[in-house]
Amino acid sequence: MTRGNQRELARAKNMKKNQAVTSKQKQSEDGLTFEQRKERDAQLMREKQKKKLEAAEAANSKS
Repeated sequence: MTRGNQRELARAKNMKKNQAVTSKQKQSEDGLTFEQRKERDAQLMREKQKKKLEAAEAANSKS
């Protein structure tokens, strides 16, 4: 019996799994501590919220 298709499926699944692991490793290789990363992310979210509020205010002022 040949199991070529099953092997190919297993290889594809394993490659996908390994790519997910390497992308997670790249995120942790930014050289920041947990607190620094947390602060950076919080700052990005504050900026994002500010832009969203400004866009909403601009839309409301046009109406």
